Formats: sequence, structure tokens, C-alpha cells
Amino acid sequence: MNTSATEFDIIAWGATGFTGRLVAEYLARTQDSHRARWALAGRDLGKLEKVRQGLAAIAPSFAKLPLLVADARDAASLDALVPRTRVVCTTVGPYARYGSELVAACVRAGVSYCDLTGEVQWMRRMIDAHHEQARQSGARIVHTCGFDSIPSDLGVLMMQEHMRERHGGHLDAVRLYMGPMRGGASGGTAASMVQAMEEASTDRSVRKLMAHPHALDPTPGRWRPESKDELGVHYSQELGQWTGPFFMAAVNTRVVRRSNALLGHPWGENFRYAEVASYGAGPKGLLRATGVTAGLGGVVAAMQVKPLRTLLEKKVLPAPGEGPSPEAREKGFFVAQLRGEGTSPRTGTQVRLKGKVAAQGDPGYAATSRMLAESALCLAFDDNPTTGGVLTPASAMGMRLVERLRRAGMTFQVEELST
Repeated sequence: MNTSATEFDIIAWGATGFTGRLVAEYLARTQDSHRARWALAGRDLGKLEKVRQGLAAIAPSFAKLPLLVADARDAASLDALVPRTRVVCTTVGPYARYGSELVAACVRAGVSYCDLTGEVQWMRRMIDAHHEQARQSGARIVHTCGFDSIPSDLGVLMMQEHMRERHGGHLDAVRLYMGPMRGGASGGTAASMVQAMEEASTDRSVRKLMAHPHALDPTPGRWRPESKDELGVHYSQELGQWTGPFFMAAVNTRVVRRSNALLGHPWGENFRYAEVASYGAGPKGLLRATGVTAGLGGVVAAMQVKPLRTLLEKKVLPAPGEGPSPEAREKGFFVAQLRGEGTSPRTGTQVRLKGKVAAQGDPGYAATSRMLAESALCLAFDDNPTTGGVLTPASAMGMRLVERLRRAGMTFQVEELST
């Protein structure tokens, strides 16, 4: 880790984008009194100045917030920028296009890093290229610090920590049911999805990797049939609702499994994790689950065909830099419900846990910008004894980040169910 005195604690990279501005605004609202040393960075000074003007309306002290200029594809400019800070917080995607040089620069400098990527194929490349060097330099490279995959990764960690503290063991299986929720995918998320589909459509190895349930494990091996993503409509007896595939499960499940592996398999080498979306009970729930599942299948199928993918990108999906109004962001929310079971080593009895992770604000914008900003603050200021590497939120920051997010207004709660 870079422990030398640095000019900044956090550099917000990509602050001129839609989500980047939200991260900067969150830092401005929360750090004016705390006086974290931070700066805005990007490739266009004029656009950065406009963002700074908006922050000055939040607190006049930010009228002089430092602005830094660099190019995401210019290694020399990044090598000059990165050593000036303890943490780089980036919203510039698709990361497969614009993130690789920045990760490499952070690894070389031993500087921590957090992002919002959900691009499994790119994360795998970063693991293979940089994990060992990051371990040596002390750089903590932490992907998926937004709606994907903090609710999943930290939700499972919360459940497992409760099991460990109360019963001295671990849960053998955890399931996450996403919903209810209100909000849409961000333009950056859509661009990342298009990028991944473009790569998968022309590269069989990428398609194979993205289908692998353990694609992000330190050494992806054989996988069990129960690890396969759930793609159909089912009725959950334990939840009492109809469920269907959750469009982010193909990212989140891989991240959770990597966390277990990086932590040394404290949840067992045969730990099972799955997640789906929940759509309610009764005929209405079934109709909703069936309709959304069919629609999602249609979008995925269309994404495989270049002309249809281009049409979706231009006419349907939100563009990078675009997003909902402040009023719409405020009305958004998400609720993730978790269920898990295991055996208590102390009593030999079955333990069943119920968990909840929730937040107000559009999941892809308001909630995500809060999660990313708090991740950057956690990496910069909290006591993080973790060694370097290409990590996950749970393996890099653990319950420290859970506590931060609780203080920031998110819900993380767990309780025991009768057996």
C-alpha cells in the first residue's frame, strides 16, 4: 500500500459523467466538514470546471477544489496522476475500453482503486494481469462497488458474520431475492453490457468465461450443476413469491464466490449461492415474473445479433452520461431479501437466517453513487489491514464498509428464523 504522504486522499476520476457528478456531489455534501483531501479528474478541463461550479453551490469551499487532467488511454499521464492520491475512484466505463491503463497505473504505484464495473470478462483480465503484482505493491483493486455487487457481496458477508459470531460456524447456502425495487439501469451499465455482448459475440472464450459460475475465482475450476444461474420462473416456498432471473446475477454470484475464495473459504469450499428477482405472490406475481423473464430473454437474444444490438443501443438503452431527474432518483429504491441455512457447531442444530439489504434512491444512480463514494472513503480512511490484490468489496473492506453504509442510511440487517 502507498503509505507515503500524498497530496490527496481521493481522486474522483470521470467526474464529468452523469454518475461521476453524483459521486462528486455526494463527497461535497459529506466531506465539507470532514475535510477529506480530494480532487476531480478527467480529460476535459472545461467540463471539470463546470462540475466544480455546481459543487460550489453546495459548499463555497469547493470553488477551489483541485482539477486534474489526464487521458485514460495515456499511461504516462496516468503515471503522473495516480501517485498523487491514496485512492482512485472511477466511474469511467465501459471499463474494458477505458479502465485497463488506470488499473495498471494504480498497481504500479501501490494506490488503491474502486470502480462500478460489472464486466466479468474484463475483471478476469485484470485478475490475470495484475493480482500478483498488486499483492506485492499493496494496491487494493476493488471492482463492483455499486449496485453490482455490494448488496450481494456484503449481504452474504453480513449473514455469514452473524452465523460465525452467534454459532461459531458458517452458512452452507445463501439465496438472495432482489425486489421490490424502482429504478432503471444506468447508461454506464448499459454500455458495459453492450461491450460485454460485443466481445462475447466474436470470441468463444469470452462466451465460455461469462457462462462459468466461478469465472472470477482465483483459479476457475469445475463447477457443480447447482451453481448454474437460475433462468426460469419459479415459485419460492420460503419467500411465498414468484421469482425469475435477475439480470445482474451473472455478475453478483461470481463476485460472492470470489470473496469466499479470497478469504480462504471461511464459508466452506462447497458453499452455495444463488440470486433471483422476486415479483410478488399470486397470479399478478406470476404474470409479472413471466413477462419480465420473457422480456429479459428477448433482450439477451437481441444482444447476440449486431444490427439488433446497435438498434437497442440507439433507441432503447440509456446512453452514457444520461440519467433520471433528481425527483426520479429520489423516488427510487431497492430491497434485497436473503435467506440462509447452516448447522451450528455448538449445538448441532439447524440455523436459518433472514437478511435484508435496502436503500432509498434509484439503484443505478443515487444508491450506486453513495456506495462507490463510501467505498473510496473506506479505502482511504478506515483501518484496512488487507493486503493488495484484485479484490472484492467483502474481501477488501468487509464489515467496515457495511458499518459505513449503515451510517450513510442503507439497511443491513439479519435475524434468526425459527426452525
